[in-house]
Parts: sequence; C-alpha cells; structure tokens
Amino acid sequence: MSTTESAWFKSSYSGSSGDNCVEVAMRPEAVLVRDSKDTQRHPLTISREAWCAFAVLAADSLS
Repeated sequence: MSTTESAWFKSSYSGSSGDNCVEVAMRPEAVLVRDSKDTQRHPLTISREAWCAFAVLAADSLS
C-alpha cells in the first residue's frame, strides 16, 4: 500500500482551520506522520511501539 492509499487522519484538537497540523496513518508495520500542508513530501515512519509510547506520554501530559 502506498502512502497515498493510506487512511490519513488529523487530531480532533486540530481545529476547523486545518493549518499547522500533522496527519497520521496507521499501517500494520508502522505509523506514518506527515505535514498536512505538504502531503506530497515523504512521511516520517515510526514504529508502532514508539508511537504507542509517544501517545501514552502525550495523554499523560493532558491529565
């Protein structure tokens, strides 16, 4: 599956204007992260384990 075929999504915290956001696509082998303003640029590829650790730390910082 190419990055253009991936199901990209933005955080609900992104707001309605849509600028200054990152988009994320969950893949079986990794998590892809890209700039919503430059979707043609190659995305950052992160292991699923590293993404989960990041998500836990981010959630903890909100509480």
